[in-house]
Amino acid sequence: MDGTTASSTQLLRQINSEALLRFALQEQVFTAGEAMAATGLTRATVLGVCDGLVGAGWLEEVSDGGDAGPAPKGRPARRYQLREAAGVVVGLDAGEGYLTTLVADLRGRELGKRRKSIDSHALGRAGRVAGAQELIGQALTDAGCGDDDVLLTVVGVPAPVDAEGMSPQGGEFWQLMNSGFAAALPGTVIVENDANLAAIAEQAQEPSANVATLLSGERFGAGLIVDGQLLRGRQGGAGEMRFLDVFDSKLVPDEGGSDGLGALARKWARKGIHSYGGTTSLRRLPEEGIQAEDVFQAAREGDPLAGEIIGRLGARLARIAVVLASLLDIERVVIAGGISSAIGPVLEQARSLLPTDSGLPLPSLVASTLGAEVVVQGAIESALIRIRHEPMAFLPRAVRA
Repeated sequence: MDGTTASSTQLLRQINSEALLRFALQEQVFTAGEAMAATGLTRATVLGVCDGLVGAGWLEEVSDGGDAGPAPKGRPARRYQLREAAGVVVGLDAGEGYLTTLVADLRGRELGKRRKSIDSHALGRAGRVAGAQELIGQALTDAGCGDDDVLLTVVGVPAPVDAEGMSPQGGEFWQLMNSGFAAALPGTVIVENDANLAAIAEQAQEPSANVATLLSGERFGAGLIVDGQLLRGRQGGAGEMRFLDVFDSKLVPDEGGSDGLGALARKWARKGIHSYGGTTSLRRLPEEGIQAEDVFQAAREGDPLAGEIIGRLGARLARIAVVLASLLDIERVVIAGGISSAIGPVLEQARSLLPTDSGLPLPSLVASTLGAEVVVQGAIESALIRIRHEPMAFLPRAVRA
C-alpha cells in the first residue's frame, strides 16, 4: 500500500468514525442495524468502526439485558452505547462579581456545580484565574472526576471575544474580564462572550432564526442570532451595546448608558429615596441594601416611586428593542440572567410603549426561564455542540492515559 492509499484509507476511517460517533452522542443503546440506517455505512464498516471506538475509549459494548423481547434467530445483535467515563465538559460563567461552574457528562447531565462571589477588581487577572481553577476543581470533585477527565471547558466572560478567544486590547475592563483562562483550565479551553452563550442556551430551549438575548443585570450585552447564525463581528463586538454610552442623550434619552436594567433599578431607587417627594415603601430598606428585585416587588404592590422607575426602565427597553428590530429584523427579544425572574413589570411597561404605527414588525419581549444559570448552561451547550461537530478532536482519558 503506497502512502497516498494509506492516507486515503486513514481519512475514510476518520470520516466514518466521526459519522458514527455523532450518532452515538445522540443515542442511548444502539445496534449495528440502527447505526447503519443513520449513517449509511455497511454492517462490516459499522462493526469495524465500533470496535475502533471501543478501543479508543468512546464506546462500550453492552450485553443483552434480557428486556428486549424474544431473541431473534441466528447471531444476536451487538449493542453499543457511549461510554459513561469517556469524559466530561465544564462550563464557567466568569462574571465580574461571581464565578459559576457546572460539570456535565456528554449527554448534558449535570454532575457537579459550584458558585461563589468575587471582587474581580481586587483579585486582578491572576486572582480570577486562580479562583476559577479552585472552583472547577471543587465541582469536578463533587462529580467524582479530575482534570484529566475534562474534554472541553467553555468560559463565558462579560467582554467582546473574537473567534480566537481574544478581547480588544483597548479595553482595560475587557482585559480584566478575559483574564487568560485558556492557558490555565483543564481540557481544551474556549473563551466566549457571556451574552453569546446566553443566546446559545436560549436557542437550545426555544429555537428561533432571529432573536436577541439581552443580559441585563449590571451591564447590557446582547447575543444576536440572525438568519439562524450567531453574529460575532470583527473583534467580537456584535451585541456590545456601546451605542448606549456614545449616543445616550440622542438615541435612548435617559441616564444610564450601557448599565443593565438591574443596575439602573438599584441606582435609581437608592438615589430616588432622597429626592422623591412622596411616600415610598423603599425608604424602609437600608439604602445600600436596596436591590432591583425590591424595586420590582414594590412596583407590583403599587409603590409610586417604584412605579416611576419601572416606567423609565420600560421606556428604555422599548427603545432598545425598536433599535434592534429595525437594524436586524429580529422577531424576539429575550431578557436573560438573574434578573429575568423578576422582570415582568418592566416587560409589561415596555410592551405597552412599543410603537404600533411605525410600519415595522414589532418583536415580542419575553423573560428567560433559565435564570442566573443561563450563561453556564450556554457554556455546556456550546461544549456539547463542539464535541458533536468534531468528536475525533477530543480524546477520552482512556486514550490520553
